[in-house]
Amino acid sequence: MYLETPENFETRANLETLGVEAPLPYLAHANQAPVTYATPPNGGMANYEGEYADYAMAIQDGRAIAAKLSLDRQGFLLVRHQSGVADFYDDDAVRAAYYPEVERLVADATGASRVVVFDHTRRADGGGGAGDKAERAPVRRIHNDYTEKSAPRRVRDLFDAPEAEALLSRRFSQINVWRPIVGPVRRSPLALLDAQSVAPNDLVKTDLVFADRVGENYYVTHNPEHQWFYFPDMGADEAVLIKGYDSATDGRARFTPHTSFEDPTTPDGAPPRESIEVRTFAFFED
Repeated sequence: MYLETPENFETRANLETLGVEAPLPYLAHANQAPVTYATPPNGGMANYEGEYADYAMAIQDGRAIAAKLSLDRQGFLLVRHQSGVADFYDDDAVRAAYYPEVERLVADATGASRVVVFDHTRRADGGGGAGDKAERAPVRRIHNDYTEKSAPRRVRDLFDAPEAEALLSRRFSQINVWRPIVGPVRRSPLALLDAQSVAPNDLVKTDLVFADRVGENYYVTHNPEHQWFYFPDMGADEAVLIKGYDSATDGRARFTPHTSFEDPTTPDGAPPRESIEVRTFAFFED
């Protein structure tokens, strides 16, 4: 069972690090049923139904405590990773070379016995250049990619029934690997919510409607206890691992909400953010 230790308390006591204050887009209230309609992969924005409100929040510099971060505590982790992929807009190269890199990276970080990549998405916030090839814009809604229901359902979507049930009988987690395609990132950086500061009632189920299926994720209502972090000026040799779900209910991080945001310190003329996120399932023996 994962428990708070004196080291963890020390980490939380020292989270007051320099950062920025910026408005973050929360779900306005919990007693609604928001829906997101995902657009085709043509660079468009998703369509959101629901009421949202910006709250000014302190977003702390995670680099100051990067060595103390843990997927099982905060739910996210910054790693150095030099990829061998020359062109992240080449889907064949991403699948042939980057997927195996990501599987090794997640296995090393988690101790999982098996890691399976199941999709990837490129994002850019406009401005021309290679970013025009990106499928989607950055998500400016605080969200968590999977829910208690949708993570197991996605495993069942990806594997045949006997294998899926065998995998679901043991602990598994869903982990995203997010990295810049071009660095440093100075526009639309990623803000990450410390999983330890999320209360269960903060999470609101949201239907995610695709052309061929309906998924489910969480949006988040405001809580003044939320602890937000980001990693300024992320380079193309860095990646963030984000835990979107953990089947374990022993006290470790299970959901890690996140969002892009407008950094008030972004210099005029900063290039658009270009990023790629790869979604994985990590399966464990115990």
